[in-house]
Amino acid sequence: MHIHILGICGTFMGGVALLARAAGHKVTGCDANVYPPMSTQLEEQGIGLVEGYGVEQLGLAPDVFVVGNAISRGNPLLEAILDKGLPYVSGPQWLAEHVLQGRWVLGVAGTHGKTTTTSLLAWILEDAGLNPGFLVGGVPKNFGLSARLTESPFFVIEADEYDTAFCDKRSKFVHYRPRTVILNNLEFDHADIFGDLAAIETQFHHLVRTIPLSGRIVANAAEESLARVIQRGCWSELEWFNDAAGWSVAEGCFEDEVVIRHLGKELGRRRLPLSGSHNRANALAALAAARHVGVTPEVALDALSRFEGVKRRLELRGTVRGVAVYDDFAHHPTAITLTVEGLRRQVGAARILAVLEPRSNTMKLGVMKEQLPASLAQADKVFCYAANLGWDARSALAPIAGKAVVEDDLAALVAAIVAEARAGDQVLVMSNGGFGGIHDKLLTALAA
Repeated sequence: MHIHILGICGTFMGGVALLARAAGHKVTGCDANVYPPMSTQLEEQGIGLVEGYGVEQLGLAPDVFVVGNAISRGNPLLEAILDKGLPYVSGPQWLAEHVLQGRWVLGVAGTHGKTTTTSLLAWILEDAGLNPGFLVGGVPKNFGLSARLTESPFFVIEADEYDTAFCDKRSKFVHYRPRTVILNNLEFDHADIFGDLAAIETQFHHLVRTIPLSGRIVANAAEESLARVIQRGCWSELEWFNDAAGWSVAEGCFEDEVVIRHLGKELGRRRLPLSGSHNRANALAALAAARHVGVTPEVALDALSRFEGVKRRLELRGTVRGVAVYDDFAHHPTAITLTVEGLRRQVGAARILAVLEPRSNTMKLGVMKEQLPASLAQADKVFCYAANLGWDARSALAPIAGKAVVEDDLAALVAAIVAEARAGDQVLVMSNGGFGGIHDKLLTALAA
């Protein structure tokens, strides 16, 4: 089969392309911006890329067009496909029908921590010798790639609640039909497509309805929103984590040590090379889910100690003149809070210079601007890039105005950070995009 993917350079659609190629299909694709690292990864797999959405791509005559959710009505190639009545399908639906069908799917859903938890779960299964396939919204360092297809019956997938495509406004995850699912947490997000938290809870309810009787839900007992989802109906085995009567995790006696308990009984303790209470919970959820496919907690605990993390999750990009520069994907106030707390735990009393780009659709709408000052409380200095925002970042950060700098120009922002930084500082850059290459700009400017 020849598939042509619209929006191929996105993390998810790029992963679909790699899986399709590994399954033996001919794959081509297009995007508005064809650039590394995804373009390099795709081209190395023999996937032909076209820049832009010109209608001449109809001449490729694929068997089906696979349409990413970044593609909207008005896109010239999509309009031509519709006008000519050519076959098209969403990325999640194609994945479900051609890759996931017949496999034991382990899905990881939640507002935060999906990428880390999916990576943890895939690594636990890999370390246990189960050789899982996977699709992650990031690059787990233990694997070095975001998607893999194997002969194993097990497939681990990051189960996103964002909508599927222009023609399908259900969440992506309703297509995956997992047998094992982690419900990690649930807060309001994606204000561009959901009116309120209740609307997202309904999508999670739809996910729960797809899990078989013999399936298992591993859910976070600390989240009232998830309790409401389960109360609407649950037809599968249910295990709670962050629950003294179920699965629980605590700090051990030594640095980074975690103690895992189930039904009140200690199962073991190991070093977890990830900081913060949120990562302890992520690890606990992955361990509990892995048990459903036969991986014992003892084996899973050993795997945790060898987990190398995920790119763009508190990833150290470099240190120049004693100033460390980190990259992190945090773009929601809760994720920002947890990321700053995690770094604080890691670096102690060292100064943290938090650098924020409010880039997600929710953040651009200003829906959560009032929560930003509190989320940055543990940072010593705050630098905010305010270009292309529909709200006044200076007013929003007024409660912490004494330690906040807001700039609309990226060069000015870099200059302000470099002028402030001194040896021993930790510069924490947070964005769900490339942030104009600010990490390299900072390292270069610091060196100069």
